[in-house]
Amino acid sequence: MGIFQLKDIKRIASCLGACEIKKEKDHTRLKIEKKKEKRTIILELYPETALGKTKGPLVVVYTPDCHLQLHNCSGYVVSEELGEVTFIGETKDKISGLVVEHQAACALYANVKRELISGDFTKFGIEVMLSGVALSLAEEILEKKR
Repeated sequence: MGIFQLKDIKRIASCLGACEIKKEKDHTRLKIEKKKEKRTIILELYPETALGKTKGPLVVVYTPDCHLQLHNCSGYVVSEELGEVTFIGETKDKISGLVVEHQAACALYANVKRELISGDFTKFGIEVMLSGVALSLAEEILEKKR
């Protein structure tokens, strides 16, 4: 089985309060909308797509102002308490995270040193601390792989 199976899509859509779920040929498209705040984002989840010479999971976010992609997504963490899903991509020394919120917002943290997510956040400046705190949710994924 791979990532982004039907059960995964349902769990992600529920956490984000997706108002629309559309199954396409090779991916699923979720619409997250907050009409009061006039915010809408589209989240596309590809279980497996061509990424150069290899294939892998792809997460794409479209907002009115940007287009974000996370290639080779290795896992995700659903936080019902925070109303967000963190998608993780990792290499040997670094991780990247794409956080999608039920408030139709998102954040990207790219090429973060692994040591920052499990270290003492108070030793870093606020700009670095934010990435460590945000990606610390991913520790459960990383621990399972060890």
